[in-house]
Amino acid sequence: MDSALGQGEQRIRQAVVELLEVEGYDAIQVREVARQARVSLTKIYKLYGTRDELILAALDWWMAENCYAKLSEHTVHPGESLHVALMRVLRPIFEPWERHPGLLAAYFRARASASGATLMSHGIEAVFPAAMAALEDVDIEFIQDLDAILSSLVYGLMGRFAAGEIEATDIVPAIDRTMFWLTSGYEAARAQR
Repeated sequence: MDSALGQGEQRIRQAVVELLEVEGYDAIQVREVARQARVSLTKIYKLYGTRDELILAALDWWMAENCYAKLSEHTVHPGESLHVALMRVLRPIFEPWERHPGLLAAYFRARASASGATLMSHGIEAVFPAAMAALEDVDIEFIQDLDAILSSLVYGLMGRFAAGEIEATDIVPAIDRTMFWLTSGYEAARAQR
């Protein structure tokens, strides 16, 4: 349990996550969350204000616990290719979604909401140090291009998943292949200079 959260708040977020995974985004009712978390409606509204804020907070908490927790441990291994170094940063972020596709669908929906930029900014804050360690000796232009391509790719893959076009398990392999080709091209061009 996250020590920064009180027990009631912890139970609230856990109840939301469980409901999102089993029932989906539209099924989240504050009254049911209160019942499952064994707290009052007043407590939930005092902490979060709206249903959407409640969902955002629960997803943000889940991602910190499951997707970003090991990123601070990231170091680049000597002789490691850029592709391998970057995938060691990216895999732990996206692999938990494979086991929790209902949360991925909820994340995509929340991310597209008016307040969804919060989820993205917290993700960037969590990922930035580990990604920059992997990209330490890389040209800034490539980093900027990589950011634009990767963020568009990820958002597109999540959208395709949410639309039922692909499975959650298709996301990491698509990212892996893209990172391989991008980094291989970069490293080949760099070797020619």
